[in-house]
Amino acid sequence: MSRALRQLALPAAAVLLACSACTGSTPTGKPTSHTTASPGAAGVGDTLFPRLGNGGYDVAHYSLTLAYQPDENMLKATAVITARATQALSSFNLDLHGLAVRNATVNKHVAQTVRRGDELVVTPAATVGRGQKFTTVIVYDGVPETIEDSKGATDEDSKGATEGWMETDDGAVGLGEPTGSMAWFPGNHHPSDKAGYDITITVPEPLEAISNGTLKHRTAKGGWATYEWSSPEPMPSYAATVAVGDFDISETASGGLPVYVATDPDEKAKARRIPSLVSEATAWAATRFGLYPFASTGAIVDHFPDLDYALETQTRPYFHKAPDDKLVIHEIAHQWFGNSVTPRSWKDMWLNEGFATYAEWLWEEEQDGNTAQETFDAFYNGTHPESEGIWDFPPAAPPAPEQVSDPPVYGRGAMTLHQLRKAVGDQTFFSILRTWTKEHRHGGAQSADFIDLCRKKSGLALDALFNDWLYKPGKPSRARP
Repeated sequence: MSRALRQLALPAAAVLLACSACTGSTPTGKPTSHTTASPGAAGVGDTLFPRLGNGGYDVAHYSLTLAYQPDENMLKATAVITARATQALSSFNLDLHGLAVRNATVNKHVAQTVRRGDELVVTPAATVGRGQKFTTVIVYDGVPETIEDSKGATDEDSKGATEGWMETDDGAVGLGEPTGSMAWFPGNHHPSDKAGYDITITVPEPLEAISNGTLKHRTAKGGWATYEWSSPEPMPSYAATVAVGDFDISETASGGLPVYVATDPDEKAKARRIPSLVSEATAWAATRFGLYPFASTGAIVDHFPDLDYALETQTRPYFHKAPDDKLVIHEIAHQWFGNSVTPRSWKDMWLNEGFATYAEWLWEEEQDGNTAQETFDAFYNGTHPESEGIWDFPPAAPPAPEQVSDPPVYGRGAMTLHQLRKAVGDQTFFSILRTWTKEHRHGGAQSADFIDLCRKKSGLALDALFNDWLYKPGKPSRARP
C-alpha cells in the first residue's frame, strides 16, 4: 500500500546518538608501535569472491546506529566495530559500497581513511598490535544504493538479482547475500567472520523498523521512533537486515520462544497463517535438526512486487510477499543451516541451500504429500519444475560467482542428502544432522567437515557417493547407494 510520507528532516536526537559513539566507545589500550606491522589484506581470498571480506582481524561485535529518512532515501549512521587483530596492523580494510565517510577513529584516536572502490582503507594513529582488541568508529551518511547484478545474490534462483539497500513502496529493506550488506554498513563482509549485532534504527512515525534478534526498546519523540534490536548470537553479515515500512506486528510465543512477525497490510489477508506457521515450522525443524540456535524466531512479510526472492535473514526471514508453507520451511531451516552453521567460503553454499531444500522435501513427505524419494525421482528424471539446470555443475564446485545460487546448489545438493539418507538409514542420517548443528553451532564449517562427520557416524567410507553427487561433473548414475 503506497502511502505519502511526511517531509521531515533527520532527527537531531538520532544524529547525536549516532555521533556519541565517536567518543563513547571503550578504549582497548594505548596506541602501540610495532616495526613488523603491515596492512591487513583486502579480501580473504574466497574462491568465488576473492575481494570480499578482509584480512588481519576478526570482528566480535557491530553496534550500528541508523537514522533513515524514506522520503529522501537518506541514511545517517555510525558503526562501532569491535575486533581483535590477528596480526600487527599498520592499516586495515572495511567493505563499504557508496556512502560518504565523515569521521573515523580507532581506539578513540582519529584515523585516516582512503576509498578504493568498495574498500575503505583505515590507517590508525598507531599500530594495532597482534592479539589486541580494538574499536573502530565510522561515521557515514548518504543515499544507500541498490546493487544490481546477476551474481547469485539471492536465496532463490534469480537472474539479474538486486541486493543491498532497496526502496519499497513505503520504506526500504537491506538485504545482503552475498555482498549487499556493504551498501548500508562498513564491515568485514565475508561469512567466515561472524559477529554479534546491536542495531538501532530511527525512522519517521508511524513507520516500523524491523531487524534481527530481540527488540529491546522502542521510544518516540518529535515525530520519530527509535527501535533498538539486539542479536548477541554470532551472525554472518549477509544475514543482517533492516526493514522499514508500514507493518502490522504479531508478538506471540511458542514453547517459551518469542515469535515476532511483521506483515505489510497489503499482504495481511494472504499471510494470516504466518505467525502460527513460523511457530510450527520452528518446532518441527528442532525435532529433526536439533535445538533452535537463537533467542527468537519470526518473519518479515513485506509487499515488494519488484523483488522475486526470499532471504534467510537471521531470526527474521524476509519474504517479499506472503509465502507458501514450503518457502517458510526453507527459510526457517536456514536458521540452522547457513545462519548458525555458516559455510567458511561461498563455494560451500550447498551446505545452506541443499539442506534447506531437503527440509522442504521432508516437510512435504510428513504432510502426506510426495515422499522425498518421489521428489528425488522427479528431479532426476527432469519432471520437477525446479529440476532444469541441476546437472550444469557439481554443487560443491560452483565455477563462477554468478552461479553460486544456481539450481545444482539447491536441487542436486538436496539429492546428495537423500542419497546419504538411503546409504546410512534414517536413524544415522538424522543423528548426523543433529550432530552437525550441535558441533558447529554459531560457527563455520566446510564440505570436508560434513563428509568427515558422515564417515564417523556411519562407519562407511561414502567416498564414491560424495564424489558422484558433490564433485563429479555430469549426471550421476542411480546405481548408488
